[in-house]
Amino acid sequence: MPIYVKGFLKCGAPGVPFFCDKKKPTNSKVTWCFHSLPSGLEGRPRFNKNLRYSSKSVEAVEKIVIDMGLKEDKADNPALSSYDDAMEALSTLISRRNRGDRSPTSGRRDKLEQVVAYLKILGLEDKITELKVIHVAGTKGKGSTCVFCEAILRNCGFRTGMFTSPHLIDVRERFRIDGLDISEEKFLQYFWECWKLLKEKAVDGLTMPPLFQFLTVLAFKIFVCEKVDVAVIEVGLGGKLDSTNVIQKPVVCGIASLGMDHLDILGNTLADIAFHKAGIFKPQIPAFTVPQLSEAMEVLQDTANNLKVPLEVIAPLDLEKLDGVALGLSGDHQLVNAGLAVSLSRCWLQRTGNWEKIFPKGSKESEIPLAFCRGLATARLHGRAQVVHDVVSDPQDSSGSMKNPCGDLIFYLDGAHSPESMEACGRWFSTAVRGNKSLSTAVNGYRRHGEFGRDLNRVSKQILLFNCMEVRDPQVLLPKLVTTCASSGTHFSRALFVPSMSTYNKVISGASAIPSDTRRKDLTWQFRLQKLWEKSIRGTDAALDHTLKPDGITALPPHDFLCGDAPHCGGPAGTHVNSSAVMPSLPLTINWLRDCVRRNPSLKLEVLVTGSLHLVGDVLRLLKR
Repeated sequence: MPIYVKGFLKCGAPGVPFFCDKKKPTNSKVTWCFHSLPSGLEGRPRFNKNLRYSSKSVEAVEKIVIDMGLKEDKADNPALSSYDDAMEALSTLISRRNRGDRSPTSGRRDKLEQVVAYLKILGLEDKITELKVIHVAGTKGKGSTCVFCEAILRNCGFRTGMFTSPHLIDVRERFRIDGLDISEEKFLQYFWECWKLLKEKAVDGLTMPPLFQFLTVLAFKIFVCEKVDVAVIEVGLGGKLDSTNVIQKPVVCGIASLGMDHLDILGNTLADIAFHKAGIFKPQIPAFTVPQLSEAMEVLQDTANNLKVPLEVIAPLDLEKLDGVALGLSGDHQLVNAGLAVSLSRCWLQRTGNWEKIFPKGSKESEIPLAFCRGLATARLHGRAQVVHDVVSDPQDSSGSMKNPCGDLIFYLDGAHSPESMEACGRWFSTAVRGNKSLSTAVNGYRRHGEFGRDLNRVSKQILLFNCMEVRDPQVLLPKLVTTCASSGTHFSRALFVPSMSTYNKVISGASAIPSDTRRKDLTWQFRLQKLWEKSIRGTDAALDHTLKPDGITALPPHDFLCGDAPHCGGPAGTHVNSSAVMPSLPLTINWLRDCVRRNPSLKLEVLVTGSLHLVGDVLRLLKR
């Protein structure tokens, strides 16, 4: 169970406050927020005493409503609406039941015309032109690039707003003001203002917007009302037809690394994908990108030439320029994103007339200002190359003193879901488990007191906890991950395939109840993943024992399943022992892993959670409980 240690959460990243009163029942309403470290803290963990639980005033008003027996529709009266009501309302905007489904169109309007119409209803059409925007697209790394940009400019003294997607635990993660998730109170205020106006004034075939369009216009509403100095906007999908592309005059645009993803929407070639990404370029507005494959770079350059866009290709950041400062986001691939963010931030400062004000003595193009270094060091993005040490205690020890020793359980979380990002994930994980402090636990995680000495007597096992959407190709993803890890000498002892908790057609909050019923869970996809895994190890189809109970629940493996020897990818194959298991549910899996290290104090489990951001978010939700 998560506990406090010197003011910060022991099972989470440093600087992430934990707001749960241990006297409250586990199903009580608690709001979870992931925050970047404030500027100037130089990576030191702090507990922000000004941050509190969700608003007591909202709860009080709701109690009055209940007592008076009012039957009003809460959606029509924002003051009477709870956060859960807002999540229910958002869920009604999800137009697709599954990821592969096509979104229905609203009348004859195209997507961008719809967004413009919604902005007009909210009175934002002219106001968003006043926002000083950094617009970023890309296949992988665009979120990290945005986070670096936001942290850099915040450390330069600007009021920042950032809109990213998707969220992992709570929808408010998508909207950051000054590096913090927007508060629940402000979210509800802006949410219901937008909801009510759109409900009342949507006419002439214009229905309520689909989910992402609504969140996009909500982001603009928040940034305008909060009077941010800079708005860092991440493209949702593609670029040319993305809802965020209503931005007509950004200050600067960026294109992160491109790869093969969302082929069903963007096209089957890298050129097709690059065409959509380059759609955010605006006439004569500077743009930056990172080194790309020639097929993609030609499209970017042609588009830039046609629009007279000065396009510059930025090399990965040179660590020597940081004077010993470590990046806040782990992994060698983050040097590419950091280099892009530095150029975008520098250009933004120059084009807005702020560069000379902040750096009056000037700064060479080859130098990185101290404020930039602070931003790069304190940037945070959860679920990407994140390390979380789970605190496992003996349930019989009610004192919480942890007198009875337990093994170690460490989660390595990365939402990689494309071949390119899976390769980067494999490199990061291999480096992290080899004990490279700068890439494993120095920033996104930490080592507990005395852990180094105990590690000498522990047996380390690398475990894969995996799921991916059915629109992905696991025949590409799994071998890419395994071969990348194996090339660095990292081999998975076991692989666990598990269904995600979250569903595509419902928006939930960080305080939503954890589903407990696993009956009749369709595990067909997980069994297919397992079959592919075993085949990659053995080279032939494995005869798997799919032990299903009549009610549809798969039995959990015995606890010694993780301790025995088994074949691993990249190593000797051919034994009859299965190296994988299909797990009935994620909550049961987390508890089972905890039980394994409780029963074996000499065991150190290093669990890589990857394949899906939904899976990563679900695991984080469970660990925070």
